[in-house]
Amino acid sequence: MFFVHKGYRVIAHDRRGHGRSTQSATGHDMDTYVADVVELTDALDLKNAIHIGHSTGGGEAARYAARAKPGRVAKVVLISAVPPQMVQTPNNPNGVPMSVFDDIRAQTAGNRAQYYYDFTMPFYGFNRDGAKVKEGVRLNWWRQGMMGAALAHTLGIAAFSETDFTEDLKAITVPALVLHGEDDQIVPIDISGRLSAKLIPGAQLKTYPGYPHGMPTIHADQINADLLAFIQG
Repeated sequence: MFFVHKGYRVIAHDRRGHGRSTQSATGHDMDTYVADVVELTDALDLKNAIHIGHSTGGGEAARYAARAKPGRVAKVVLISAVPPQMVQTPNNPNGVPMSVFDDIRAQTAGNRAQYYYDFTMPFYGFNRDGAKVKEGVRLNWWRQGMMGAALAHTLGIAAFSETDFTEDLKAITVPALVLHGEDDQIVPIDISGRLSAKLIPGAQLKTYPGYPHGMPTIHADQINADLLAFIQG
């Protein structure tokens, strides 16, 4: 709504199997996610668009920006985003252990409703001392999560955690902005935002002390202002 009121055309797509998207049984991998974005942008014939991705969406935005047809992308923004790669591997020794993602898979398959509700606490930093818990925000996140397909969510865990975006980041040639909260408990800044900003040629990095993973909601005024400054700059 902020950008609509500023006169921009705003397009928000639901990832395959998520939200109001068709609950497909296949294609729950990053290359297909990006192929879906290509199909959408081609159908709408978008030119000089600014692609903004949060969390897993940041991976989509990075890979799309790296591979898009000339003239499609004007700028790209990664917010609390998963690149370069989340999971711990021999080439990514500081990543998150696979056991963490295996637990997410088990929780998502076992009792998704309770897990999603509990997950909102670290997601928004509501578990920190002195945090003001906003129950409406928690319930809305839960509502959006439960709209999607359990299969898509379970298979999507590998897509966001195991995909290596290193070469995508290096291939981005448009102006890029990386925004990340320093208290992100979901996608730790030191294995994501800071590294992404180093890999993208000429990228700007802005970090926020104390901000959580869900900072675009909890701190919308600040994040929207910084996005607008980058868009107009």
